[in-house]
Amino acid sequence: MSNSTAVTSAGPSAGTPASARNAKGDGAASAAKPRRNRLSGGFFRFILTRFLLIIPTVFILVTIVFFVMRATGDPISAAMGGRLTPDELQRRIHAAGYDRPLIVQYLDYLGGLLRGDLGTTLTDNQPVISILVRYGAATFELAFLALIVALVIGIGLGRIAARHRDRAADAGIRVFAILCYATPVFFLGLMLKLIFAVWINVLPPSGRSDLASEMQFNRLVSPTGFYIIDALQLGNMTVLADVLRHAVLPALALGLLTAGVFIRLVRTNVISTYNSGYVEAARSRGVSEKRLLDKHAWRPALIPIITVMGMQIALMLAGAVLTETTFEWKGLGFMLSTYLKARDFVAVQGIVILIAIIVAVVNFIVDVVAALIDPRVRY
Repeated sequence: MSNSTAVTSAGPSAGTPASARNAKGDGAASAAKPRRNRLSGGFFRFILTRFLLIIPTVFILVTIVFFVMRATGDPISAAMGGRLTPDELQRRIHAAGYDRPLIVQYLDYLGGLLRGDLGTTLTDNQPVISILVRYGAATFELAFLALIVALVIGIGLGRIAARHRDRAADAGIRVFAILCYATPVFFLGLMLKLIFAVWINVLPPSGRSDLASEMQFNRLVSPTGFYIIDALQLGNMTVLADVLRHAVLPALALGLLTAGVFIRLVRTNVISTYNSGYVEAARSRGVSEKRLLDKHAWRPALIPIITVMGMQIALMLAGAVLTETTFEWKGLGFMLSTYLKARDFVAVQGIVILIAIIVAVVNFIVDVVAALIDPRVRY
């Protein structure tokens, strides 16, 4: 009786384990599949939403720049008011359409943007598009090199500071990070020029290359404007070395500005992950501190850096104006400074719009990458 009772009582649980497991497995599979599809669809909606946000962002900035630039009057009067007779000035204003109502000019400008027409510069009568193409490559090259400097210095020193927390090395690195972030980029550029170009005399003080290298670039059938790539096209290592020597000081000046931010970010996040539960569990199992840093605490600390990188690109492009002016690096920043001095509002508008588009696109890419690598991002 007892055996029969035991079998009977055990039967519902022990007699159907396979079917229960199969049913449970089928249910879990059917539940998991829609979840995977739903996440996939949500991710693409997330990408589409972030991409569409670029349009209003650029539109708002274009609108602000347009009306702020004309707050002091029409561009021709601002650029050439003291060099033309009143009659000639009025004739040019009328020919350019700047005597029309402001809203009409604004709508006409938006129409030109949709057609890819950013206007013509007032001071040298060049299409703004050609200015962007000609000098944009120089700014992109400088920003790319500066980003490499920022990542190498920022991540390297940040890891060292986190590993030697509250010691002399950590304190010194933190002071260095504050100095990098707080020092104006033009002052840092001048100090680097004074030390390495004047006192030690090992690096050139300005420009993107020597005259001999410029003449070599003129031989190229289809130059890219990126001097490093063009030097590789030539296959001339002397020209490549000259280009890299000219790029060291500008890239260092601009890169250190962002490296200070990266140092603090890496240090803070690595220390935070050091104190997390799974790292403590690994430490209790006898895992070495070096392995804890390399395998457990390091990768999670990268996520905030990727998230903040979009904002740092904007900071770099802003700093490029002063950096390029300090080192006579003829890129968009250098030309923006030149056109601002000449009060050429048409050229300034075009350069600002391009920078806005670059920053918006970079932030979009950063958002997508962060969503891919960080499971905490919800879409």
